[in-house]
Amino acid sequence: MVPIALAAGLISAGIVFAYFVAIDRVRATNGPAVATQRRTFVKQLESVLRPVSQLPSGPASQLRQKLSQAGNPGSLTPAGFQAVRYSVASLLAIVGLGLGLIVPIGLPAVVEAPLAGGLFAVLGYLAPTIWLEQLIGQRRRQIQRSLAEATDLLTLVVESGMSLDEGLLSITERFHNALGDEIGKVLREIRLGRPRMAALESMADSAGVPDLHHLVESIVQSDQMGVPIARLLRVQATEMRRRQRQGAQERAAQASSRMVFPMVGCIFPVLWVVLLGPAIIQVLKSLH
Repeated sequence: MVPIALAAGLISAGIVFAYFVAIDRVRATNGPAVATQRRTFVKQLESVLRPVSQLPSGPASQLRQKLSQAGNPGSLTPAGFQAVRYSVASLLAIVGLGLGLIVPIGLPAVVEAPLAGGLFAVLGYLAPTIWLEQLIGQRRRQIQRSLAEATDLLTLVVESGMSLDEGLLSITERFHNALGDEIGKVLREIRLGRPRMAALESMADSAGVPDLHHLVESIVQSDQMGVPIARLLRVQATEMRRRQRQGAQERAAQASSRMVFPMVGCIFPVLWVVLLGPAIIQVLKSLH
């Protein structure tokens, strides 16, 4: 037990020492003007773990796309996200080593502590990825819920004689959620000189919401063929409402089957205890 405890302490001390040494080197390299600026903890962590957190271009591009789909939480870069992964894995590995030494499960401490440390390290490495996937799912649901109402607003603005860009701007002013953020990115790209349709197609591809992709495809086809966009938007809004209503009906139809397991596992046992409990007590009294 003592060698393992010493190893855990040395690992912790090494991480802390490397962290402060790297911070001093970064400050010395950037000069006093930059050193006085406050750096976020994640940025400092990224600079410390830069030698091991760099990813090849392919995985880095995929991770950058996922971070964009999640709304760029904490302004993380792929290297920063990888640094967070390694840091969480290291911290949980130390926690696992400590728990392996403190909590006995019937195995020798020499086996239990490294096993617990390795298991916790794997969990710590996977936890940021699971968190990122949850953020992506939440943003997609926000976009899906707001899309029909945003399409109605865009239709009204365009039918009133205003341009498509003004309609998109009205969406950003009205919706302060994931959909408003994505439309805001499109408007910023248009101001920087990117073609409007290319920016909309890029947004639809990165968001991963089928209804948004269909809407952008319709807008692009309308622009290419010269069809009045207001009429097309009205059709798209009606179709989205129909799909939402159909999805709600499907979820309502599935509710009865989903309630079977909670009823069988939670409600029926209690009901049987309430109904048969007094009779069982009377039978036991009569036997005595």
